[in-house]
Amino acid sequence: MASPKSKESPMPKKELLPGRRDGSNAKPRARPVRRTSRYSPAEVHEIFRRFCVQRPEPKGELEHVNAFTLLVAVVLSAQATDAGVNKATRALFKVADTPQKMLALGEAKVGEYIRTIGLWRNKAKNVIALSQALIRDHGGAVPDDRDELVKLPGVGRKTANVVLNMAFGQHTMAVDTHIFRIGNRLGLAPGKTPEQVEQGLLRIIPDEYMRHAHHWLILHGRYICKARKPDCPACVIADICKAEEKTTDVPAPLVPIASLETASAENQMP
Repeated sequence: MASPKSKESPMPKKELLPGRRDGSNAKPRARPVRRTSRYSPAEVHEIFRRFCVQRPEPKGELEHVNAFTLLVAVVLSAQATDAGVNKATRALFKVADTPQKMLALGEAKVGEYIRTIGLWRNKAKNVIALSQALIRDHGGAVPDDRDELVKLPGVGRKTANVVLNMAFGQHTMAVDTHIFRIGNRLGLAPGKTPEQVEQGLLRIIPDEYMRHAHHWLILHGRYICKARKPDCPACVIADICKAEEKTTDVPAPLVPIASLETASAENQMP
């Protein structure tokens, strides 16, 4: 005679967390968001080819006479306009164009020269402190290494990248507010942080254009792809641009900026 089956109470089912098949209590991992350029290598090459034709030798707008004065000017430019910095530093750099001369000038005197610049008190303190550090740690010379530069008072990654590019010709990308906007607005190198945009641009820009790439992008953002109202009819890459807010697909004439300025001056003559 077969023994009767025992009535066992069913085991309680383990409540599964969303996205987990094994029922473990670990939280599901968020999938990383892929942030890639919306442009093909050929399109990126054409964008920078046009920028190169338009501005064959782009120049930074901060006035300086050597690597040290460039470093000081970039430090002073934080939350200030280049024009405002230039107005203050023209007289300053005439009397202090080396760390030794700047240190001899002293914090109070430096402050008098730059008091028209925002946050001038803290910036005067940083200029003196970085001058001391350059003399103490580098024999008065500006180092050509990012890790050493960012150790200096008032110097962040963006400032270091500007100095490395402009003073030493290194292929760096200094992401300011203009480049950050363009990287995301155009989908050229999307990123949530300046460093993500920087790394994205470094990956896609052809090496032959890296020397001047950050100047081209800054100038494009400052004068054409402006924050509030982009001047799309004046844009030489309007046909390639994939920004959602662009207003035309017709690119502006691809001629050097100097030619445009000369033509404008001639048209204004009586």
